[in-house]
Amino acid sequence: MAVDPNSLALQRIYKWEQTIPNEIYLTQPVGGGAVKDYTWAQTMDQVRRMAAHLQSYGWPAGTKIALLSKNTAHWIMTDFAIWMAGFVSVPLYPTLAPDTIRRILEHSESKLLFVGKLDGWEGMKAGIPADLPCIAHPLAPANDYKKWDDIVAKTEPLKGNPVRPAEDLCTIIYTSGTTGMPKGVMHSFGTFAAAITAGMTRAALFDNGRMLSYLPLAHVAERILVEHGSLAVKIRLFFAESLETFTADLQRARPTFFFSVPRLWVKFQQGVNAKLPPEKLNKLLKIPIVKGFVKKKVLTGLGLDQCVQASGGASPMPPQLLEFWDKLGLPITEGYGMTENCAVSHSTEVGKVMPGTVGKPFTGVQCRIAPDTGEIQTRSGGQMLGYYKEPELTRQALTEDGWLRTGDKGSIDAEGNLRITGRVKDLFKTSKGKYVAPAPIEDSLVMHPAIEACLVTGANLPQPLGIAMISADAAKAAQADNRAALTASLAEHLKKINDKLDPHEQLDCLVATETPWTVENDMVTPTLKVKRNKVDETFGKNYEKWTGMRKPVIWS
Repeated sequence: MAVDPNSLALQRIYKWEQTIPNEIYLTQPVGGGAVKDYTWAQTMDQVRRMAAHLQSYGWPAGTKIALLSKNTAHWIMTDFAIWMAGFVSVPLYPTLAPDTIRRILEHSESKLLFVGKLDGWEGMKAGIPADLPCIAHPLAPANDYKKWDDIVAKTEPLKGNPVRPAEDLCTIIYTSGTTGMPKGVMHSFGTFAAAITAGMTRAALFDNGRMLSYLPLAHVAERILVEHGSLAVKIRLFFAESLETFTADLQRARPTFFFSVPRLWVKFQQGVNAKLPPEKLNKLLKIPIVKGFVKKKVLTGLGLDQCVQASGGASPMPPQLLEFWDKLGLPITEGYGMTENCAVSHSTEVGKVMPGTVGKPFTGVQCRIAPDTGEIQTRSGGQMLGYYKEPELTRQALTEDGWLRTGDKGSIDAEGNLRITGRVKDLFKTSKGKYVAPAPIEDSLVMHPAIEACLVTGANLPQPLGIAMISADAAKAAQADNRAALTASLAEHLKKINDKLDPHEQLDCLVATETPWTVENDMVTPTLKVKRNKVDETFGKNYEKWTGMRKPVIWS
């Protein structure tokens, strides 16, 4: 697929630098509720100076430069500087364990590391090789590295507008590792351009829009929507300061486009229900003279009253969740994609709520279902170049005729909408020889207000079982009530779900745990997807005991 050179990232950067130099591009919290704004001119002045510094090392074109930081204005500046200097960026999730950090840095052969804003620096720095040069961002934790501000203060800006061809390697994105150690997915400037061009046909990104960047920029979805989306059109980017200030960050940004993963949409819903119980909310929404006021008040409180399009992805959106937000006047479009196709494959459309499907393919994306396995396979201009230094894994990821194996199972309805029914590898067989697809059951389980995350498992057991992480607020309330009320509520929830399942799918029990599933304890990925292998490793020794207790709800 031919790519318009003017759609490539560097060309877009120069366009905004030249046409709107004095308009604010980046808004960065700096603590205590204060923020620092960067115009396009100010942004590019720092980018050009850092690009000149990187070139001073004398490395050959295509050298890998790594970046370990939470989302900040300087994350974006660093990526731009790496591209301008002729190099390849290697972003790392800001929550990785030291062993994983070291493996990625060594595997990518990165010659330098930028260290930015981080929460767990003391536990991470052991993963950085002692001989690797590092540069510290202004918001980085205390360290002895060269300082960004010192470098840009004494370095002359890089002159001219160097560009890179579409086929040039732009970045290596290491997958979040739900199935093992990360793989380095290679994307070019052309694959990014093709993906954002396709995405723009259905995403409400427009001039003078606003977005809040808070999901890891090391993840492909945030990278394509936020970074490349803000280059495709004139958008102002706001950054979140911390989990504690997230509500204030969201209210400051008042995004016109907002993307979140299902687990956070569930938490937003639980926050609304904590202030307005579902029964009361439903009654108010049925009163014509009141419902408009209620919707506006709820969305304004969240900072989403200016949102033209809300979107979800990274894992399936439960239908009940989509219905809840639709009632509040914020219909959520559901997107489907993966790192290997730049996160742009399918999406539903604004105003067309289609629970249970992820809509039709984006323009330029082809999709088919493998007849033998039911696997979803795609092909597009946003498809990866391959896995870095892993030709055999690359070969396994593609069919002989060049289609990407997604690893997801699905079906396409008469109107061309894709329905995802689970992972090819997530299907498991009970001891009765019956296969169970866990994803649809999990979508129903997680809709209980006390459940923050869940997983259905049970390979080689007579019946599957569910494991649920109870939210901190629900756990605290349950302790005060001796858990009786919550246990009864969970049991009722389980019965309603089992009544709708085929006999071989019905859950033997629901195991409730108050231990948080976090990125830090390796139970979830940075995009909050539950790691099945880690849950089985943690709880597997108790499965037979729990299913033999003949209780609907068991506390772990």
